[in-house]
Formats: sequence, structure tokens, C-alpha cells
Amino acid sequence: MTATSELVLRARLKRPDFELAVDLRLPGHGITVLFGPSGSGKTTCLRVLAGLERTDNAQVVIGGQTWQDSGQGVWLPTHRRSVGYVFQEASLFAHLTVEGNLRFGHDRTPVAQRRHDWRHGLNLLGIGHLLRRHPHELSGGERQRVAIARALATSPTLLLMDEPLAALDAARKAEILPWLEQLHEGLDIPVVYVTHSIDEAARLADHMVLLKEGRVQAQGSAVELMARADLPLAHGDSAAALVEAVTCGLQSDSGLCELRFDGGTLLLPQTRTKPLPERTPVRVRIQARDVSLSLVKPEQTSVLNILPATITDISDDGPGQVLIGLRLGEQTRMLSRISRLSCQRLGITRDLQVYAQIKGVAMVR
Repeated sequence: MTATSELVLRARLKRPDFELAVDLRLPGHGITVLFGPSGSGKTTCLRVLAGLERTDNAQVVIGGQTWQDSGQGVWLPTHRRSVGYVFQEASLFAHLTVEGNLRFGHDRTPVAQRRHDWRHGLNLLGIGHLLRRHPHELSGGERQRVAIARALATSPTLLLMDEPLAALDAARKAEILPWLEQLHEGLDIPVVYVTHSIDEAARLADHMVLLKEGRVQAQGSAVELMARADLPLAHGDSAAALVEAVTCGLQSDSGLCELRFDGGTLLLPQTRTKPLPERTPVRVRIQARDVSLSLVKPEQTSVLNILPATITDISDDGPGQVLIGLRLGEQTRMLSRISRLSCQRLGITRDLQVYAQIKGVAMVR
């Protein structure tokens, strides 16, 4: 990552009941997820990036262009920042069709700044068949996809998304998430995405920033952060690790998909109607509660995925529970939640060689 391709956000902002103090250097591509509980400063960071939150101590630089620098007296107002902003509510113009909404943003972008036609987001978001409809004729998921496409129609340098799925029910979220996943490959600009949903973060995040009470707890790749036993992500019932793998084809006799990663091979049920081509990069999520441990390799068991691992961390995780950090191969980390009694009976210690029995594997991307 070169200096000119990154996004810099440094900001200090003090209110009577809240103080933001962040110093971030984010990737200039992919999706960065700002993750944390309500009141942690996620939306405030977006507002500073967009120029909607004025502070006397901030710096915003993207692609080598300075939008704000308090020390140098630089301040670009919102209308001069090349930003696409997607809110929780789609807020489409009710009197315009989908095409009219997309053209509205495009036509108000100076010609010199237009890098794309207004149709840029149609294929990315699968809304080409909706152009003649009005917002009241769309589902919640369709409206939000149109809102994203409208933001892209302005040819932004940066796309900001503030909990865009928060107002949707589970069915609508499931409808729109696959389209959001396509933004990874289809966009050449950075996306900063705010959420407090660990499921959204697992599916979408390339890079993550953990915020708490206006401070950065940690930042790094999503795969790295979600497997760190010392962070809040690893605790609670939703704790899970992400594994980057590649497809190795479908075992037609068993209906299982084979995935290979640096720690071995995973088998999981083929749920897609059309199998992915071989050597397609995928991301799988393995929950800590679905990983049990054994000192010897089980021979007669229904569990398909049994892999050698090394204990890296041991920490308490609630009444009677222990969270175990595991290393598989050179790069992959995993988590296991077992009872404190099991930990004692197995004599679990750091650097102990064990076998991880993985009862559930979910392909998330």
C-alpha cells in the first residue's frame, strides 16, 4: 500500500458526554468496517470524513489529496468532497423513477469529475430491471441498492455507508448482502462501512477498525482481528474465526465442496446451485462453539473436519468456559470454546499439539 493510495483520518472532537480521538491510516481499496457498540464514534468518523462534522483538530487525506488539515488551514466543504454517502434509510426522491434518482446525482457532478456513466452501479447491484419503477414500488432491499447506485453515480473518490442494513428485516438483509459482497471486486475506490453486526463484518470486511468510547481498540485485517483472543470480538456466543481458502472442486459422490487453506483441507456441504470454479478464493466462518479439541486424532467420528493445531492462547470466557486460541499452518488462526473442566482434564497449555474437530463450517464469501 503506497502513501498516495491510503485514506488518512486523524480527528479529535470533544463534547460534554463524548470525546473522539482517532488516528487511522486505512487501505485505499476494499471495504474497511468500523465496528463497535452504539456511541463508540463510528458515525462521527464518517461525518468527519464527509465534512459534516466540523472540528478544529482533524486531518483527512485520500489518494494524496488533502480535504482537511487543521494545521495547514485546509478545509473543503462537503459539496466539494468527492464522497458518496449511504444512510440507514434509502431517502430516494419519491417523485422520480429509479433512473431519475440515478441521473439526479450524475447530472449534478461536474463533467471533469465524472469517471463513470450513471449506469455504473446497475450490474454491480442488479437493479437494471428496476429503472422504470418509483421508490414505493420497490422492496426495502431494492431501495437500498438503488441508494447505493445513486451514490456511485456521482463518481465518488470515497464511498461511506452508515449501517445501510439496519432498517431492513432479516429477509431483506439476506437479499442485499450478496450484492454488497460484489463491491469488493467491482469498485476501484475505498468503502468505509459502519456496523455493529458481526455477521456483516464477517462477510464484508477486508480491513477492520474496532472502536470503543471514541478510541481505537485495534485495527487490521478482518481475518487477523476476529481470531485474536484478546479482543472483544472473540468473546460471546458469536465469536468466530475467518479462514481464507480456495475451492478444490466438488466431490460428486458425497455432495461436499472441498476447500484448501494453509492448515489443511475443509469439507462442507455444497449449497450453491452452481459450484464455484476450482481455485476460487473464498472466506469461511468457523464459530468457536463449533470447535472441540482432542489430544489424539479421533478415528470413529461423524465429524468430517479434523485438523492438527497448536494452542496459542488460553483465557476465561464466562462462567465455566475457556476460550482457546489455535494456530493451523503458518497463517491461519482459529478459536475454540470449551468448558473449564475439559481444559483441565486435557491438560491444555500453550504450545500443546492438539486436534481441532470442526463441527460447522459456513462459507460467507
